Amino acid sequence: MSKAASSFACTACGVSYRKWAGRCEACGAWNSIHEEAPLSQGPGAKALTTRGKTVPLTDLATEEPPPPRISSGIGEFDRVLGGGLVPASAILVGGDPGIGKSTLLLQAAASFARGGAKVAYISGEEAAAQVRLRAQRLGLTDAPVRLGTETSLRDILTTLDAERPDLAVIDSIQTMWLDTVEAAPGSVSQVRAAAHELVTFAKRRGVAIVLVGHVTKEGTIAGPRVVEHMVDTVLYFEGERGHQFRILRSVKNRFGPADEIGVFEMTGTGLAEVANPSALFLSARDAPAPGSVVFAGIEGTRPVLTEIQALVAPAPPGSPRRTVVGLDGGRLSTILAVLDARCGIPFTGLDVFLNVAGGLRVNEPAADLAVAAALLSAREDVAIPPDTVFFGEISLSGALRPVSQTENRLKEAQKLGFSQAVVPARSRLGSVPGLKVREMADLTAVVGEMFGAG
Repeated sequence: MSKAASSFACTACGVSYRKWAGRCEACGAWNSIHEEAPLSQGPGAKALTTRGKTVPLTDLATEEPPPPRISSGIGEFDRVLGGGLVPASAILVGGDPGIGKSTLLLQAAASFARGGAKVAYISGEEAAAQVRLRAQRLGLTDAPVRLGTETSLRDILTTLDAERPDLAVIDSIQTMWLDTVEAAPGSVSQVRAAAHELVTFAKRRGVAIVLVGHVTKEGTIAGPRVVEHMVDTVLYFEGERGHQFRILRSVKNRFGPADEIGVFEMTGTGLAEVANPSALFLSARDAPAPGSVVFAGIEGTRPVLTEIQALVAPAPPGSPRRTVVGLDGGRLSTILAVLDARCGIPFTGLDVFLNVAGGLRVNEPAADLAVAAALLSAREDVAIPPDTVFFGEISLSGALRPVSQTENRLKEAQKLGFSQAVVPARSRLGSVPGLKVREMADLTAVVGEMFGAG
């Protein structure tokens, strides 16, 4: 029997090598490459001769009851989770430093505890006195939350096994240290091993686990991507530090809809949930101004109206600037190219600034028409009527394509007092009384009717 070949992997970035080296070529770390145990091979290997248990198999028609849920009492948090916390589930929450992850989870832990659940909050980043000061500022000192500060995962699991809480919050996964892994806390190996142990413990003991994760400068959760596959739910906490709004977004959820959002407002006493995000995002709108357009979007299962702002100004000699906040910069370049090639409206020699008001990030292509309208309004210095909403996807030919959930978008606009909407032709409009819908076939028609050119 041939001997299994040895393999080596970098504990900092996870890249595999066929032989040992002193420095990882991928991440540049020194002395981070270690040998990994090979897989069992051959008919005489122990792993192949040891029989396991038979896995029960069922057919696709088998019906199972929905999982039980525990409500936190925070409507926006429960919405993102899919209706509440599922026992024995593993949840990963990521976000920029200082965005409010610990504040949100401490409030959620206190709300669960006040509702009768047994909750443990384990902090590996802050001392117990710091967590108590935050709880005092948030008015949560009366909540029966069990607090601990530790980074040794062996001690944490022993404590949780003895306490048997309904929910355990681990803040954060990057600070956890497993003594069986020869790597520094926060490394790829430590994060992967710690996440595996915690998720396994959650499934075995029926304890819901919430893991807090840091994010990289690219906006993804630090550590190996396999951690996101291990857990049941992945949540991102978005927003700007200097802005009052925070968005909790579900990007993966095995027990509910993905891409659902919860909206919170940062106040002096913590995060307050926002039941009607559309009204809040539009509450600060000033008098009609060029470059301001309202977009009727869909976030998860709810329609959300947001304001898209554009500013077009003469550029100094050289390359004009393209600054985008809250939207994809590549999408802006595409829309500018379509306006130039299909409508004859160039933006050469002009600086373009685009922003989504309220700190919300818009990812759906349905925002194309609203972006184009904002750009045209800013360039022509013509204000869009304040009672008009826009949505629709723009193709490279300049045609407008229908988008999903048109009726829900229109109903949300009508509920907030808008009287007309500009949408692509052939959209499934449904019945929305009191709202005038203007269907446009292509971008040229929008330019000609809204701005008197074309």
